[in-house]
Amino acid sequence: MALPDLAKLYTDAFHKNWDNFAFSDYEGKDFKYKEVAANIKSLHLFYQIMGIKKGDKIAVLGRNSANWATVFLSAISSGIVIVPILPDFNKSNTNHIINHSEARIVVGGKQLLEKVDFQNEGRVEAVIALDDFSFHIAKDENVKYKMEDAFEYYKKNKLSREGFQFEKWDKEATCVISYTSGTSGFTKGVMIPERSLVSNIIFAQEHMPLQADDKIVSFLPMAHVYGLLFEFLFPTTLGCHITFLNKIPSPAVITKVFGEVKPHLILSVPLIIEKIYKKRLLPTLQKTSIKILLGTPLVSKIILKKIREKLVETFGGRFYEIVIGGAPLSADVEKFFKRINFPLTVGYGMTECGPLISYDAWNKTMPSSAGKLVDRMEVRIDSEDPYNVVGEIQVKGENVMVGYYKNEKDTAAAFTEDGWLKTGDLGVIDKNNFIYIRGRSKNMILGPSGQNIYPEEIEAKISNLPYVAECVVIDRNGKMVALVYPDFEAVQADKIPEADIPKLMEENRKNVNEELPKYEQISTFEIVNEEFEKTPKKNIKRFKYV
Repeated sequence: MALPDLAKLYTDAFHKNWDNFAFSDYEGKDFKYKEVAANIKSLHLFYQIMGIKKGDKIAVLGRNSANWATVFLSAISSGIVIVPILPDFNKSNTNHIINHSEARIVVGGKQLLEKVDFQNEGRVEAVIALDDFSFHIAKDENVKYKMEDAFEYYKKNKLSREGFQFEKWDKEATCVISYTSGTSGFTKGVMIPERSLVSNIIFAQEHMPLQADDKIVSFLPMAHVYGLLFEFLFPTTLGCHITFLNKIPSPAVITKVFGEVKPHLILSVPLIIEKIYKKRLLPTLQKTSIKILLGTPLVSKIILKKIREKLVETFGGRFYEIVIGGAPLSADVEKFFKRINFPLTVGYGMTECGPLISYDAWNKTMPSSAGKLVDRMEVRIDSEDPYNVVGEIQVKGENVMVGYYKNEKDTAAAFTEDGWLKTGDLGVIDKNNFIYIRGRSKNMILGPSGQNIYPEEIEAKISNLPYVAECVVIDRNGKMVALVYPDFEAVQADKIPEADIPKLMEENRKNVNEELPKYEQISTFEIVNEEFEKTPKKNIKRFKYV
């Protein structure tokens, strides 16, 4: 069956939900669908006045907000290519993306506009403040008045429901250029076509039970496709009400927002869930009295039920499930959540697939898997036995990118000769196309006797040890070394002298080695005193430490 086009998905959504709330800024303004539509049309007028045509690019730089979402929709509703820029990029990367993408307009948060080197930007004609759509700077001094006129028009002239339409795209046309900041340290512009956006949205509509007026909290960076698709683009097509969190999403802040908004679906990265598990649950579970009680079947059921109820309430109390993506979830954490029958599931994807590759609902998925291959996609494992022997995961289908913008060399390298996208991830599949990820191919370490060692699996075990905040496992002259950043907050809370940290880490090393085969055992825990540098998805930039 043919998929609907992007224009129909959004035109229908706005028409059906015209008088309902669409977007809210947390502790800020609320916007109905008709108000968002009026702002979109005002931006359309401004683009027309500026001579911006179909296929031209505009860049949006800022943290999650209703206006960020409005700028994005103003582009994809008028045939303009949108270039989201992560607010965490430094000045050099920010300007590289603006220049490389050939953006003609930059719309950015006021606090971030100092990153934009306007005088040296090749094609940029104007910079607009995202906070209130006010003029910032332009090559033509009349742009300020052009913008004021554009926004004044729909204040004086009411926009009708029927007068609001999204323009159609060719299915292969690039709608979004997403510049990734990966663990390997380089930035490429992923060209995401209309068919990829539509395929991801339709899959979500068919498999994630949301409906009009349901609540969503958008806290993952919208400039990354995971948050973009599943906290914003997909819910908007159903008429959901999205609350944007314009703050750094610490576990404390997020749980406060969840408690107030009470979202119906939650998207997260492993770091948030693992911190909540480690800080709030693990100290209780490790008490001797609780361990004894958990060994008693009847009492154990009561305790685990109470833990589940408390956790559900922590996340707002009325969500269908929590979907984890962006990085692997610790096996120990997943095992515990399964034990208490908590509605949590793990999906898998990458920017180059806009993003989804695999997912299944929390009550259908297979333990330790990253979900089941999604509709309209194919998967294969580059090994002699894809069910048992680890190999590179390769995919093809509707979700796959067009290529990397102005980068034929890397585009060609991303695909096999017969057209499969090389994910760079290693894993196996089962007969029902559930995907089991073992690690990144570039991170794999070859053991002394040719064994494949996946450092991510060892790091997950170490990170759950007492007083460990995070770690990176590396190969140093044939020996496995763990670079460990201690949990100084926990050390101080338990009134442990910092001088005792090396002794604690040596105990941890001995304990983790008891769980590891000889060729994976850690020779040294090397303590580092600063947090590891991370990508916006909170994955450690491994290339800086290997």
